[in-house]
Amino acid sequence: MSTTEQQLIDIISEQQFETEVIERLKQNENITYPHAIVIHFFADWCSPCFEMDKVCIQLSSTFKNVKFYRIDAEQLSSLTERFNIKSVPAFVFLPALNNKNALNFSVLEGANPPELARRTKLLSETTSNSPAGGATDLNSRLKNLINQDKVMIFIKGTPDIPKCGFSSKLVDILRKENVKFSAFDILSDESVRQGLKTYSNWPTYPQLYVNGELIGGLDIVKEMQQEGNLKEQLGLVEEEEEDLNTKLHRLINKAPVMLFMKGTPEVPKCGFSSKMVNILKQEGIEFDSFDILSDESVRQGLKTYSNWPTYPQLYSKGQLVGGLDVVKELQEQGELRENL
Repeated sequence: MSTTEQQLIDIISEQQFETEVIERLKQNENITYPHAIVIHFFADWCSPCFEMDKVCIQLSSTFKNVKFYRIDAEQLSSLTERFNIKSVPAFVFLPALNNKNALNFSVLEGANPPELARRTKLLSETTSNSPAGGATDLNSRLKNLINQDKVMIFIKGTPDIPKCGFSSKLVDILRKENVKFSAFDILSDESVRQGLKTYSNWPTYPQLYVNGELIGGLDIVKEMQQEGNLKEQLGLVEEEEEDLNTKLHRLINKAPVMLFMKGTPEVPKCGFSSKMVNILKQEGIEFDSFDILSDESVRQGLKTYSNWPTYPQLYSKGQLVGGLDVVKELQEQGELRENL
């Protein structure tokens, strides 16, 4: 599918990305009615991606100032890496007024139509309130930016290319503490840079927001980190963390057959996980699963715990069976059900 009535446009090369996306963003500075951009990163093997295409087409009809594009995450891996995409479907949101040298963007991973709609609406409203659109309601634009993601940071530069030491240190802390966040480069928009100081009554940068509320700057975050468990203090942890080995043992024994995979059986997020699920379903094997993308400590810890470096991993009665190759071999030999 190349286009659907020009509502969802396929990007099939890096050159096309530069001309269709980057050049459009540059042109926004000089036109009265600019467009924001949403890019859907997909894979042919992932059926939820095609369902999300339909959502994108519907949103494109609703929000006329947002352009929607598609990129095959496996075919254009350089762009996948550029936006730090780890699973599909994934969506990159690019504000209309953007930095020429280092793009401002946020990412949504997973098939989540309500959240995609919410973020697209915010992107559309931010575009309508941008200076190029002639609107003067800066506070409305700032509110939309602050609520663009659960955790938002306003920094100089981007997370990968910070332009000041304080911004760099804040990014390092959040990454070290496994806090997922989106960022806005204040150097790309002087009205945001100056206006946010007044809006939040905080005169310096970087600034950290959680659920639309100002937490503070670097010093505040460093103090919270020193006190321990930054995620919990930010309200991002729902339950106390248990000893990792105890947690892994509990998860492995959660069901007679347990699958540790990327994504869920309904929405697998890698081809190997998808194939493993299909084999188990073909064999009529009941199983429970755990999405390793939801918990980095489990994702890394289980490799050491079971001495198995890759995913997916299949367990039977608390014992490791193996990965996809082992399971395929057992199936071909007609021994899978017996081993489980």
